Amino acid sequence: MPKDFLSLADWSPQELRGMLARARELKNLLREGQRPQTLEARCIALFFEKPSLRTHVTFEAGVTQLGGHAIWLRPDQVGVGTRETPADVAANLSRWLDGIVARTYRHALLEEFAEAAEIPVINALTDLLHPCQVMADFQTVAEYGPLESATLAYVGDGNNMANSLMLGAAVLGLTLRLGTPESHRPPASLRERARLLSEQSGARISWSEDPSEAVRAADFVYTDVWASMGQEGERESRRAIFQPYQLNADLMRGAPDARVMHCLPAHRGEEITDEVLDGSRSIVFEQAENRLHAQKAILEHLLLRKA
Repeated sequence: MPKDFLSLADWSPQELRGMLARARELKNLLREGQRPQTLEARCIALFFEKPSLRTHVTFEAGVTQLGGHAIWLRPDQVGVGTRETPADVAANLSRWLDGIVARTYRHALLEEFAEAAEIPVINALTDLLHPCQVMADFQTVAEYGPLESATLAYVGDGNNMANSLMLGAAVLGLTLRLGTPESHRPPASLRERARLLSEQSGARISWSEDPSEAVRAADFVYTDVWASMGQEGERESRRAIFQPYQLNADLMRGAPDARVMHCLPAHRGEEITDEVLDGSRSIVFEQAENRLHAQKAILEHLLLRKA
């Protein structure tokens, strides 16, 4: 079993399904007023280079609900790369804490933390991958029926969300259609990794430059912002490229029974219209709620494996 939770591609289908099952259980327990103190006296660092609402709140709340304590580390306080090297930071934290949750721009920085740390490192988002979000997404989809029978469609930018959905689908053997411009497909290296994983799992992953083809008769239609954090200067140029991929009423007519997904925050009126985001088929806030439970399951899986 991997020490860290950096990419869904690092895990077996059985391990991911086990975490998803535990996430459902933890959600039910919380609704019944039960908060198992499985992480009692455990301390977790939260290191966030990027702004965050859902990820920060759900990790800190999740650690607390499980009986642990989260310590928020500001980038200017830590000074990674200026005051200390990433390896030295990870080595220090390993002597004091039980885990590190890191949200960074460069995926390579997260990998440096993981290589040097003796404690688990969890990917809370990088420019390349967002695996915790996809675990919550899959938990949400599974609440409507078996994952294996669902057809997911993703339209828009081939960003960290598209990358992680693709890898997660490849591991678990799901059906995923990606609708992106040719110029903004997920990286070739990740597409090849997904292809190899799909050969083992039987996943059905396809791509089209036509968003209508991607969403046709899908059970779930997913989108994300066109300009991610760090790409604000490209917002206008990206708006022109991605306008045909807007999740609006016209596009959704091709998937009349589909539920709408978005990892949030949403740029209303850009990648998705208010009508669709606030409509009766939208499950975006269910996804957001499940971040709490999925991440609690991930924390337990990593921190309790030697207990």
